[in-house]
Amino acid sequence: MDAADPARLGEFWAKVLGRSWEQDGDGDGRLRGPTDRHTIWISRVPEPKAVKNRVHLDVYARRLADLEVLGSTMVRPQGDDRRWTVMADPEGGEYCAFLRDDLPAERLHGLVLDSADQAAQAEWWSAVYGASVVHNPRGYSTLENVPGMPILTMDFVSVPEPKAAKNRIHWDVTVPDVQPLIDAGATMLALPNERARWHVLADPEGNEFCVFAENAG
Repeated sequence: MDAADPARLGEFWAKVLGRSWEQDGDGDGRLRGPTDRHTIWISRVPEPKAVKNRVHLDVYARRLADLEVLGSTMVRPQGDDRRWTVMADPEGGEYCAFLRDDLPAERLHGLVLDSADQAAQAEWWSAVYGASVVHNPRGYSTLENVPGMPILTMDFVSVPEPKAAKNRIHWDVTVPDVQPLIDAGATMLALPNERARWHVLADPEGNEFCVFAENAG
């Protein structure tokens, strides 16, 4: 997760998700969950948020007021056609809040990606993860039972606007070898270097993600 102020954003999301915030000496940090797979890294970037987030989180909460006290603002209220409220974090990052009287142990429900072709995107990522995909006629597709993923779903929704900026939220993938991703249609954006031991790739619609290749040494 990109941030102008990692400490402020990290402390906010730690309270929303019920996780612990650990800050490094350089200002970056991480949200710790029950396992390493639950870790969310928050890194400082120079560029401010300029457009609607193309990737966002779905979370559970008891009350919207609890989120507002932490620094959230409402973007779009719950309606007859949806069971969630669109909120924004202290840096304007959109997320969806699902209200529950009894919060589940894991408050992060899923990851959602805006897409030009949500079905094709879901099929591409289902092949990467070896997961099942369900296409809903209302214009979204869902990956379910993703092996090793500490969230319930990864959802892809159709939107009219094209991707216009680097995503401020991305995810990390561990694979035996990066080449099959390239062969499947991913684009290489950056190779590992002295500071970063991972590849940066983009999926067929340009969504950035980091790849940790087990054969990279």
